[in-house]
Amino acid sequence: MSPFDPRGQVNRALLVGVSDYDNTEPPHGVPGNLPAVRHNLTELKRALLRGGVLGEAEIVVSDSPTQDEFVDALHAAVDEARGLLLVYFAGHGAIPSAADELFLQLRNARVIAGDHAVFRSSEMFTDVLGVLGSAKAHHVVVVLDCCFAGNAARLWEAEAGRRRALLLMSVQANHRVDAGDDASPTPFTGELVRLLDESREWGFQDLAEAVRARMKQVGHRTLRDAKWEPQSRAEPEADVLLAAATGPKREPDPKEEPKSGSSRLPWWRRLLDAIRNAGAAVLATLAVWARGARTWFLGRGVLGRITAVATALGVLVGLVLGGVTVFGAARVSCAPPLEVRVLTDPDLETTVRAAANAYLTAPENTTDEGCRRTGITVYSARAADAVTALREQTDAWQQPRDEDTNPQRDVGPQPDVWIPAAATDVARVTAEQDTRAYAQLLPDTGPFAYSPLVLAVPKKLAAGTADADRVGSPLVRFMNDLHNKDKAAEVHRPDPEFTDAALLATVGLYGTGTVDAAAAEQRVAQAGPPSSTAADLLCTLPDDNAVDNRTAALAPEFLMKSGVGCDRTTRVPRVAEYPDDVPGLTPIFVRVRWREADRDTQARDAAVAGFRAWLTGRQGLAAFADAGFRSTGEGHALLDTKHVGSGLVSLPGPLPATTGQQTMDTVLTEYRGADGPGRVLFLLDSSGSMGAWWDGPSGGPGLVKQSLVGLGDQDEYGVWAVAGIEGAAKHTDLLPFGRHRRTDAERTIDSRVGVQDAEADPHAALLAALDDMAHRGIDDDHPQLIVYITDDEDNNRLTGANLDDVLKKARAVNVPVAMVSLAGGGCAAGKADARVSQASGGRCLDAGGELGAGLKDEVARTGTGEG
Repeated sequence: MSPFDPRGQVNRALLVGVSDYDNTEPPHGVPGNLPAVRHNLTELKRALLRGGVLGEAEIVVSDSPTQDEFVDALHAAVDEARGLLLVYFAGHGAIPSAADELFLQLRNARVIAGDHAVFRSSEMFTDVLGVLGSAKAHHVVVVLDCCFAGNAARLWEAEAGRRRALLLMSVQANHRVDAGDDASPTPFTGELVRLLDESREWGFQDLAEAVRARMKQVGHRTLRDAKWEPQSRAEPEADVLLAAATGPKREPDPKEEPKSGSSRLPWWRRLLDAIRNAGAAVLATLAVWARGARTWFLGRGVLGRITAVATALGVLVGLVLGGVTVFGAARVSCAPPLEVRVLTDPDLETTVRAAANAYLTAPENTTDEGCRRTGITVYSARAADAVTALREQTDAWQQPRDEDTNPQRDVGPQPDVWIPAAATDVARVTAEQDTRAYAQLLPDTGPFAYSPLVLAVPKKLAAGTADADRVGSPLVRFMNDLHNKDKAAEVHRPDPEFTDAALLATVGLYGTGTVDAAAAEQRVAQAGPPSSTAADLLCTLPDDNAVDNRTAALAPEFLMKSGVGCDRTTRVPRVAEYPDDVPGLTPIFVRVRWREADRDTQARDAAVAGFRAWLTGRQGLAAFADAGFRSTGEGHALLDTKHVGSGLVSLPGPLPATTGQQTMDTVLTEYRGADGPGRVLFLLDSSGSMGAWWDGPSGGPGLVKQSLVGLGDQDEYGVWAVAGIEGAAKHTDLLPFGRHRRTDAERTIDSRVGVQDAEADPHAALLAALDDMAHRGIDDDHPQLIVYITDDEDNNRLTGANLDDVLKKARAVNVPVAMVSLAGGGCAAGKADARVSQASGGRCLDAGGELGAGLKDEVARTGTGEG
C-alpha cells in the first residue's frame, strides 16, 4: 500500500532543537548544553526541503525555546496543518525513577529532586500526545532524538484514543545516548539526514526501518554500552510520504508568508498576545505612577488636579493609539527571582506551601516595578531521612557518589531553609553532625507555632463529655479507657520514620524506658503497613465504616480541623484527647548555609531573611492559624478561635512542648528493632522480558540493592531469581538466605544476577516463597516480608485457579507480600499484583509511584537497618 502523499495540502513541520540551556549547574541544572543539536536543525530542514514534500514556508524552526514558547509553537502547528504535521524534538530527555513518563526538557528546564514536579519547565510527552490528538492533519509524525526516547512508546500505547501519531524514537527505552561531535549533528539525526539525502522516495515505515538498520550497521552504542536501537510505533497501514523520489519541489502557497521559530502564529493570535502582554505592562506602569504621584496630586488645587487627570488620560490614550509596539516598549521586564528552597516535614508541607504561596504575591516580596523578589520551592521528605542527611551525608548531598547514599534523590535539593516539625531535630543533627559537614544550621531561638499530639477518638468512645475528662492523663491511660469502652477498639499511628509527629507519639507510647518497645508496638499493630502521614491515616480510616467506628488515631491536633477534607461525608465524628506525656509539634525556622556555595550568599541571605520575617510574623502565621495551629506562648491558645467546638479543647492546660535529642533517637532505634531482626525474601523476575527493566538504579537488581539499606547486620535475607524452562526449577538462589554485610550482598548480586532466555512462573514462585517463610517463622514473631519484583509479562500464569491458590496460601501464612510491578497499572484494582498484596497484608507498588522509595520503606519496616 502506497503511503499517503501530502503534497498540495497545507502541511507543517515544527523542528524543535534545544542546544542551549539556562540551567546547567548542579544541583538543579540539566546535564549540559548540546551544541550538536543546532546542526540537527540546519541539516534536517535542508534534507526535508530537498525531499520535495515540504516547502520553505511549511517548516518552522524553533531553536532552544522555553517551555511556553514550545507549547505556543506546538499549538500553532496543530491549528494550521491539514495534510502532514511533522513534530521533531532534539534535546535532553528525562524520566522519573518510576520511568512512567518522558519529559522533554526545554531551555528553561530545571531538575528539583524529591519534589512532586521533579522536571520543571519540561513538557510531558503525554501532554504532547494530548495536543496532537486534536490535530486536523491527515497524518501526524513525531520524531524524538533524546535520551530515553524509547520510553515514549509505552505512553503512545497507553493513549488508545491518541494514536494518530506515527512515532519514531532515536533509542530504546531506559537508555541514554551520547550527543556525538559538537561540529556535526547527533548520531541519530545524522543518519536520518543521510537517508533523506538519498534520491529516493521515503515513507515513514521504510524510513524508520532504514534508520534502525543504519544505526546497527554503523555500530552505535548507548551509554550502557548496549546496541543503539531506534524504535518506531504506528497503527497498522498508517504511512505517509516524507520525501519524494523525483520531480520539482512544490512551490509554497503564495498566501503563506515564510516564517521561522515560534512566531508562526495567526495574525489575530499575535495581536492578542501583544495586547495581553501590553495590558500587564500598562497595569504595572500605572501602579508605579500611582504610588509616586498620589502625594503630589492630593497636594494640588482643583485646577492642578484637573490638569493632572487630563495629562494622564492623554498619555494612556496615546499608548493605546500607538499600537502594540509602544506597549511592547513600555513593558516591564522582570528578571527571574532568586529561588529559595524550603525542606519541611511531610505533615507540615501543605501548610508551609500555603504560606509560601501567599508570600509570593505579598507586597513584601514585590518590587516597585511589580516584579517578584524571591521564588519559594517547598518540598518534604521523610523526617528520619532529613535528619540523617543533614547529620551524616552533607558531602554526598553536595555530590552523590553512589546509589546507596544519595540525598538529592531520597530527600531533595540542598535546602536553604529547613522547617522540621520538632525543634529537637536541630539538636539531633548538630549534636552528632559529621566533622566534615558541608551544611551549617542557623536555627531561630525558638519555634513559631505549636500543635499538640492528640488521640483522635470516635466521639462515642471518648473518655468523657467534659473538657476536663480529655486532658491531664498519660497516653497509655487514654488507650486503656478506650479499650474498656470497646474491646475491639484499636489505636493506629503513622510511620515514626516518616514524620516527627509519629515519632513523638511513639515517645509517649514507649514511656520513659519503662515499657518494652515490642509490647508497645503490639498495642498499635494493624494489618498492612502504617500510613506515611497522619493526614493519610485520617483519610483512609473512613474507607471501612467498621474500622472508622472503633479506631482512634494518634495525630497532630491541627489535622482535626484541616485534615478532614477527604471522605468528609462518611467520617465518624471525633474528639481530641490530650495526653500529658506526648510532646507536641514545634516547627522552627532554620537557615541552612552550604560550604562551597557562596556565589550568591548575600542575595540568598537577604531572600531567606525576608521570607523568615514574613512567615514568622502576623501574615505568615495566618496560614498556620487557618490550618488549626496554636501559639507558642503560655497556655498555647489557638491562633484562630473559630476552631473551638470542632472536637478540640480551647485551653487543654500544661502540655509538653519538646523532648530531648537523645530520647527521640533512642525511641527511633527501639522502634526499628521492636520486633527483633527481620526476614526478607526477594523474588526477582529474571525472565527474558526483564531485559528492558534490568540496568540502572530503577531496574530490578537496582531496586533490590537500594532497599538493602533498611536491613541491618542481624536481619536475614535472600534473593531468588525467578525464571526457568518447562520442567526445570522455577527459581534459583542468587543470594542464599542468611545474614550478610550489605557490601558483600551487593557484590554477589552484581556478579551472579542476569536475565535468562526463559519465562517466569509467578504462581509457583510465590507458593514456594510463602512455604519457605512460613517454615522460618515457626519459633518466633520476627517480622517477615516477601518482595516480588516483576514486569508482569508472565502474569498469565497468575490467573484463575493458580491465582486462587496463591491468595489462599497468602491468607493462611500471613506473611506480607510486596508486589513491585515495573509496568504501569500493575496495582490497579482487580489486577493479580494488587490482589496478592491485599490478601497477604502487604503493599502493591507499580510504575505509577516512586518504586525505589516505596520499596525501601517496606523493607525498612521489616528490618533493623537505617531505613
